[in-house]
Parts: sequence; C-alpha cells; structure tokens
Amino acid sequence: MDLTTVADDEAVFHDGTTVHAHRGLAPDTEHNLRGMRFRTLPRPGELLCRFATVNDVHFGETEAGIIGGVETTPLRAAEGAAPYPETMNRAAVAEIAQIEPEVVLAKGDLTDEGTREEYGAFLECYGDAFGDRLVHIRGNHDAYLGQDFVPAGPFRVDVPGARLLMIDTTVPHQAGGSVAAETLTWLDDQAAGADVPVLVFGHHHPWSPDSATRSESYFGIDPDASEALVDVVANRPEIVGYFAGHTHRNRVRHFTATGALPWVEVACVKDFPGSWAEYRVFEGGVLQIHRRISSPSALEWSEACRDLYRGVIDYPAYAMGDLSDRCFAIPARS
Repeated sequence: MDLTTVADDEAVFHDGTTVHAHRGLAPDTEHNLRGMRFRTLPRPGELLCRFATVNDVHFGETEAGIIGGVETTPLRAAEGAAPYPETMNRAAVAEIAQIEPEVVLAKGDLTDEGTREEYGAFLECYGDAFGDRLVHIRGNHDAYLGQDFVPAGPFRVDVPGARLLMIDTTVPHQAGGSVAAETLTWLDDQAAGADVPVLVFGHHHPWSPDSATRSESYFGIDPDASEALVDVVANRPEIVGYFAGHTHRNRVRHFTATGALPWVEVACVKDFPGSWAEYRVFEGGVLQIHRRISSPSALEWSEACRDLYRGVIDYPAYAMGDLSDRCFAIPARS
C-alpha cells in the first residue's frame, strides 16, 4: 500500500487499484492511519487559490517503457482499448477540474513525436476543458525535429497570492535542455520586487552546482545554464521554488546556493504513478500536493506500468519518490 498524498486536510492511500481517501483531517497534526504514521501539512492562513500542473503527457505515444540503447520490455494498451495517453490525460483533466483551478500549467512533452495531430489532441483535451486558464510550454519531445508551433514562452501568470513564471528550457533536436541569457534576464526582471511568492516552472531540471562531476551531455539543463539559473534564483529571494518535469519522477533537491528552496521534479501523467500536482496558495505560504490519477481505467494502466524498466531501474521507487518529494510546504525566503 502506498501513501500517495498528504495535504493539510487529507491523506490518500493506494492499494493496487483500490483507493482509500481520508478527508477532513486536522492540519499540521500527527496521524496514524492504515498502519502508517504521517503528519498533515500546515495550513498557513486563508486559502487564496488553487492551481495545477501536468507534464510529460505524451499524446500520440503507443509504447511505454522505451529507453534508447537499453533493452526493455515496452507495454502497449490492450487491444481495443483507448490509447493510454488519452486514458490518463482525460482522467487527469476530470480530477483537476474538481479543484476549480485558477490556472493549469502544462510543463512540456505535450506530444510524443511533435506532430501537429498530437498537439491538436493535447489542445482538444486540455484546452476544451480549461480554455484561457491553460498555459503551456514546449518540451524536448515537442521540438526534436525543430518544430516551432508549440509555444516556447516565457509566460507570466499572476494568481491570488503568487506569481507564476514559465520559462523555456528546450533545445530543438536535443533531449537535454538549456536556458538562454535573455530568458534569465526576463526571469530576474519579472521576479524583482514581487510582493508575493514567485514560483518558476520549466520542462527540464537543472544540473546540481554541488555535483562533483560536470557532464556536458547532462539529460537536464546543461551545467553552464544551470549555474546561471541557480545564480538568478539565489539572488532573488522573491523566488521560492523551481518546478520541472522531464525525468518522470517525483524528487526534491536542495542546492547550497539556495538553501531550503526546493528544486522539484513531478512525475509524468502517462504511466506509473500517473501524476499531477495541486498547489494551494495561502496568505502565508504555498503547498505542493501530489495527486495520483485515480479513475479505475487510469489506475489499471498505471499499475500495469509499475514494473516498467524491470532489471534496469527500480521504477516504483524512482518514479514515486519519498512522501517529502511529493507533498510539502514551500518555505518563504528572507
């Protein structure tokens, strides 16, 4: 059984395809439910708004579990079943709609091969549901062939109690990413003097400036651009976190230069565990709350994907991460 979600008022457990939701819990309180001890998140004042993010939705994909150059056993949807990106994303949209989000941010890899048909399927699913509340940006899968019809941004969205900045980290024709100098200048300018917390979103995760090795073929943002991004964030206390996708995992890292500020990765929509993230903005802070897509058809598919990459990586541990990688309070900076 997995304790997948802890909020300020709720805990959700998944036992295979069975969901146990406990609502109405007291915030910032120790609980012992279903044999697991945990503490609910704090509730820092009045709730001002909620918003949601998704990433790695991969419309058009037909096989899950492929790693280039590595022998794996991919999975396909059952014969006659809907394509699994449709199953997962339509269930995610239905769940997100229930929180009445101020905005929905899609952080790239909207498509599998970057075709206009795949992009149209994304827009039909998310755009029809959320209209002007949908803000989306490209990922590497959306620009492998140099396509430029998926927006690159950057975008600024102001919601009650927070400022959301989406930046382009995609390098056409490449899996890895970077951040252009003009984007960093824009980010610095948009964060400067903000009187609310600033949250930054991009597709790729940064290389750690604390790393003992420097990889010029890093899967995320290249080391030079990562150092420049971390420098901007370190010098702008208005910024309280950076939130990426790309890695298909839930993970939080902390870098020396930015202290307690979280550098976050959120798992993919398309396979195990089947994730989206809810953000609750309070007058005194922001919470990230991981959500596992929980319709019966979505859980049937994501559970089938639990053992993707068997013999290569421990995918359940990799993708799910620890509870502290999924659900947490985002601290203010001085």
